[in-house]
Amino acid sequence: MKVSKDTSIEDLVEKVPQSVTFLREKGIVCVVCGEPVWGSLYDVAKHKGFSDESIDDIVIELNQLQTKN
Repeated sequence: MKVSKDTSIEDLVEKVPQSVTFLREKGIVCVVCGEPVWGSLYDVAKHKGFSDESIDDIVIELNQLQTKN
């Protein structure tokens, strides 16, 4: 799956399960009580105070994370 900043958290959690731990380590909680948080990766990261540049870096890292597994 090609991750973009418009990728929904629900799709990300379902298709790239290792993203949950990765994002939690960045300070972005994307699963609450076993259910994905609603919204896009961009929306959730912006809500947590990440800059557009930081979000772009996270997207790159998430895509790299998939190629390692």
